[in-house]
Formats: sequence, structure tokens, C-alpha cells
Amino acid sequence: MRCPACSNMMIVVEHELIELDYCPDCAGVWFDAGELELLLETMQLEESILSLDSILTSPEARAVEKKRKCPICGRRMKKATVGHEPEVLIDACNRGDGLWFDAGEVERLITQIPSSEEADSQGRLITFLGEVFQARD
Repeated sequence: MRCPACSNMMIVVEHELIELDYCPDCAGVWFDAGELELLLETMQLEESILSLDSILTSPEARAVEKKRKCPICGRRMKKATVGHEPEVLIDACNRGDGLWFDAGEVERLITQIPSSEEADSQGRLITFLGEVFQARD
């Protein structure tokens, strides 16, 4: 699969039966829609701010960054913001094929993990992403 950011070939990174497409050149990562659903199911999460459906129904984010093309269908993806203070700009396929995180976006979300012992669904998802990419503080 070609990277939507730099057009180089991506590699597959597997963690707990979830396969993510990772670009070793620009450090971006692609989450197929099915992979995101499998992750949420594995973590026993029914809803999340990072669910593809919630992102696709949210308003389009304004951004100077050019729209990326989905590596699955080739159509331009929607710009959306997730997280809080500061929000992170990601790309979502309008057809529901998946989500694209540019380099550093996963790490920025990881810094927003709730500090309480009862992490909310977004925090647990971000923790998973941190384990996959071994994010640093």
C-alpha cells in the first residue's frame, strides 16, 4: 500500500492481532476501518471519539494542509480534529475505508491520556497506539 503523505510503500505493523500500515519514511500510520472496529471490540469499547463513524459525521476541519488521498479508494479524505487542548488534525476516508495519522499525531494524542485510574475509552485507545509506536514523553 502506498503512503498518502509521501507515496512511498508502507509496511505492516502487527500488535495484538491488529495490523496497521506504517510508513517508515514519513512515520505516518493508516488504520483500516475494520482494524479500528476490531481494536474497539478487543478493548470492549462500544463508542469512542476516534470511531470512524463519529469522525465522518463531525464537521470538516479547516486546515492549510492539503487533503490526502485515501490509500484504498484514491479519493480525497476529510480533515477532522480529535482530542483536546490541542486538537490533532487527522484524515478520514469519506467512504469509511479508514483513518490516516501523520507523523507525530499519535504521540500528540498519547499525551492526552487521562490521569485517573479509570481511563475513558479514548484514553484506552490512545494507550494502545502508544504501545504500538512506543511513544516517548
